[in-house]
Amino acid sequence: MLRVDPAAPAPLWSQIEDGVRRLVASGGLAAGAVVPSVRDLARDLRVNPATVSKAYQRLADAGVLEVRRGDGTYVSASPPSLSRAERTRLLRESALRFASLGATMGASRDEALDALRAAWSELGPGKRGEPGVPRGGAGGAAKGALPRGRRADRARPGDGSPPPAAPQGLKSGEPLLKR
Repeated sequence: MLRVDPAAPAPLWSQIEDGVRRLVASGGLAAGAVVPSVRDLARDLRVNPATVSKAYQRLADAGVLEVRRGDGTYVSASPPSLSRAERTRLLRESALRFASLGATMGASRDEALDALRAAWSELGPGKRGEPGVPRGGAGGAAKGALPRGRRADRARPGDGSPPPAAPQGLKSGEPLLKR
């Protein structure tokens, strides 16, 4: 579930970006799953649509999401294609930020490593990057997903459309995103 906190020091777009990355990495949003439209997510989170648009654009630029003009935004079918050197550079930058945070909080190296291991474990069995585990866990759209070209947020009661399916890893009726 995605949550944003207007009182947090991180910008709302960054909270949305990080939350979607966590959902994708944990398998909560499977590869190929539709994500809510910018308007719908903005309404649900009670934020400006430009805020959601910025987060989605950054995720699309990073290869986490793909935009299909006229059809919506989806979780990318495959991880971003980065060279080993680029992936190493990005991981090192992020690790340096994490290490700096830990050091300024007075954490020991062992304490920081334990926190990193625990965070990796929280991603669950569908975590990406694990050998032998397909991207997004079981992969694909959730059972009962709408036919190709039909967005879940466009289904209307009484028009013969099946009800929207919950993304893989979520129970039907459980909100995907929350403020």
